[in-house]
Amino acid sequence: MQVYTSPCKPTPPDALGPFYVPNAPERIGVGKGHVLSGTVRSSADCSSIAGARIEFWLTGPDGNYDDDHRATMFSDKDGAYKFESNFPPPYGGRPSHIHIKITAKVCRALVTQYYPVTGSTEGEFDLVLIPED
Repeated sequence: MQVYTSPCKPTPPDALGPFYVPNAPERIGVGKGHVLSGTVRSSADCSSIAGARIEFWLTGPDGNYDDDHRATMFSDKDGAYKFESNFPPPYGGRPSHIHIKITAKVCRALVTQYYPVTGSTEGEFDLVLIPED
């Protein structure tokens, strides 16, 4: 088991879920009403990671997954990202959530989920990746 002494604790992985489809269109949003932002970082030293590929998928306002609610974007030169979508409704006993898959050179891929606070219009979620061994 790896022990982390860096102040940047790795983002916990979460389920990929059955609705992931690769090669989502490159875009910075898929709707309006909720803005998610953060920075992609390395757990080794908290440094930002530029150019990380970030994929998002979530349900539309009707509670269904579709191609209109999938996106791919890349972190900027400072590792930052900003993604806008509708507020994802809960469904089937699951709380509101946005699926995220992050890949970056020299780091392990990460699949996680962001759980927005009910009624919120924005959230912050840093994505902290583990360097490859």
